[in-house]
Amino acid sequence: MAPENQQAAGKPAAKTSGRKVIITCAVTGSIHTPSMTPYLPITPAEIAEASVGAAEAGAAIIHLHARDPETGRPTPDPKVFMEFLPRIKQACDAVVNITTGGGHGMSLDDRLAAPLMASPEMTSLNMGSMNFGLFPILDKMKDFQHDWEPQYLEASRDFIFRNTFKDIEGILKRLGEDHGTRFEFECYDVGHLYNLAHFLDRGLVKPPLFVQTIFGILGGIGADPENLLHMRRIADKLFGADYQWSILAAGRHQMPFCTMGATMGANVRVGLEDSIYLAKGKLAETNAAQVRKIRTIVEELSLEVATPAEAREMLQLKGGDRVSF
Repeated sequence: MAPENQQAAGKPAAKTSGRKVIITCAVTGSIHTPSMTPYLPITPAEIAEASVGAAEAGAAIIHLHARDPETGRPTPDPKVFMEFLPRIKQACDAVVNITTGGGHGMSLDDRLAAPLMASPEMTSLNMGSMNFGLFPILDKMKDFQHDWEPQYLEASRDFIFRNTFKDIEGILKRLGEDHGTRFEFECYDVGHLYNLAHFLDRGLVKPPLFVQTIFGILGGIGADPENLLHMRRIADKLFGADYQWSILAAGRHQMPFCTMGATMGANVRVGLEDSIYLAKGKLAETNAAQVRKIRTIVEELSLEVATPAEAREMLQLKGGDRVSF
């Protein structure tokens, strides 16, 4: 029976009462460039320090990209990842979640090189191909530290972020089956939820699903509260009680959307990958500052923040003792 038919037959929606809220922190990403903020973690030491600080502030999951330590450009190089992954594991108990999205212009093999070497508990998994436009930033910025930055942003005008059904099937096999890795299913639009339901119906993914609904990226669904409500309704229809819902929103929408989502039963994601600001006109000096802010909001809503151990149980992860770093 297809997931949507299961829901129609009376499968309950995800529970919102008596729950723990998982905070994910995405510490550097591949969207922002060094010229946008002096606080973006670049070197392996900076990424490790930012990750541990976010964990100490309350993040149960740390979502990780890597950057060239000299230029700050996103890199898929496993050697760079392995300069900070062991440091993070040694210093905190947070779940390490490695990107499979990588950055603009990376091949699928590039994007998978580090996670296949590290065999982490979690990776991201983007649920469809899409336009992914960063070029509007060029209208706001004229001065850059590195030549690659404006070229990188302009290239997104003619870029398709590739995630075909074959690509997704391969990741599910190579990381899911072969390494026991589970996934942060990144859904940038409603169709991505249906793509995930397709893989669930085929038995290629197993509940509980960690469904990250993403708002405000040019090329994906807009940061409109009505869209958040709609994504929640469709996810409930498709997955019933078999998923953990999470929210992230780009830029100025980060905290409002995470707050709205938390009141509706969502987990939340913050971090300098998603927004470089802490408040209007105020740059976030650390990832930990964003984590502390959303943690305060969550706790003021009389909700409890999940520990890494609780997140592992909620998401049925393999455990930090079964990774390769």
